[in-house]
Amino acid sequence: MLTIMPLGTIGVWQLVLIALVILLIFGGKKIPELMRGLGKGVKEFKNGMEEVKKDIDTDSDTKKEDK
Repeated sequence: MLTIMPLGTIGVWQLVLIALVILLIFGGKKIPELMRGLGKGVKEFKNGMEEVKKDIDTDSDTKKEDK
């Protein structure tokens, strides 16, 4: 289970309750749009991380060649 230090563990029924509250707040039609947006955000974050890794690798290779 998911553990959050000050709160203890979160059980299955708590997760179901959270999911139902989210469904009530946003409605069934809005949730797929939210998930699509979240997926795009995660994809952009991963692409940004890859670019940073490439920049670091390129920079370290350049420094090695200078020595």
